[in-house]
Amino acid sequence: MTTVLVIDDSPSEMAKFRDILAKNNYQVLEATNGEQGCQMAIDHLPDVILMDVVMPEMNGFQATRKITRGKTTSHIPIIMISTKNQETDRVWGKRQGAKEYITKPIDESGLVQIIRRVME
Repeated sequence: MTTVLVIDDSPSEMAKFRDILAKNNYQVLEATNGEQGCQMAIDHLPDVILMDVVMPEMNGFQATRKITRGKTTSHIPIIMISTKNQETDRVWGKRQGAKEYITKPIDESGLVQIIRRVME
C-alpha cells in the first residue's frame, strides 16, 4: 500500500486529505507542522508527501528544502498544496525541490492523478 505523509496545520484540511486518500486506498501519515513532518519523513520514508506552505515554526518551503536535500529523504516526491497561488510561489516551491505545486481547494481526482504521476 502506498503511504502518503500529509503535512498541514489545518485540522479541516487534514480531514479532507485523510478522507480522499483513504477512499483511494492510500495509507495516511499526518504531521501538523514542518518540523514534525521532516522528522516523520525520516522515520517512515513515505512514498509521497503532500506539503502545505503556510505553517507556524517551519513553513512548507523550508520543510521541502530540508527533505529534498536530506540523505535518506531526497528521493521522496513532494507535492506542495497551498492557497498561495502566485507564479512566484510555484517557481519558489519547485526550486525548493517540489515535484508539483497545486492550489487549494483541491480536486479529488486531480490530486490522485498527480500523486500517481509523481511516483512514476
